[in-house]
Amino acid sequence: MNDEAQLYLERGRRYLAQASEEFARSDLEQASEKGWGAAAQSLKAIAAERGWKHGQHRQLYTITRRLADEEGSDELRGLFRYATDLHTNFYEGQMDPVEIEFSLGKVENLVRHIEDAIGNGR
Repeated sequence: MNDEAQLYLERGRRYLAQASEEFARSDLEQASEKGWGAAAQSLKAIAAERGWKHGQHRQLYTITRRLADEEGSDELRGLFRYATDLHTNFYEGQMDPVEIEFSLGKVENLVRHIEDAIGNGR
């Protein structure tokens, strides 16, 4: 794994841990944004590893699509949607705690999925 990908993976893990901490403190907007950040950093990690563009927000959607297409599965797209919901919640604050906690669990699945994909050299 290259250094840039490693940096993004470490950030993703750190943001995921911070999301849990913020959620435990009932700072739901910050928990939501850290969840989004964990997903975004993880997607940037696999893009960096594969030499894909990842410098713009919209490219996260392209990265997700490329991975889903490679795997022949829409699971990754679904997991990413939970992250985008969390990102929206940071600005709108409309999700209830149960949905935020559920979505953070889905983001954790996304992060692990990407770590596995990088580790397996897919």
